[in-house]
Amino acid sequence: MSNVKITALKNGPLKVEGVIELFNADVPVPTSGAAVFLCRCGASSKKPFCDGTHSKVGFQAAAAAVPESKE
Repeated sequence: MSNVKITALKNGPLKVEGVIELFNADVPVPTSGAAVFLCRCGASSKKPFCDGTHSKVGFQAAAAAVPESKE
């Protein structure tokens, strides 16, 4: 198995480094390069990839997991 590192960037996307297989439902999504940035705000027009829209919509990510959250 390859080494994969996933980093949640502050108020931004998920940075995924390493060799991965990415699928949208059952359809493979081509990736290239050493890292991909996946949308976390839900507003990207290039899902599953980040297009920078998080900064335009004012996306604020939770600082930490909230165990009592209903989400």
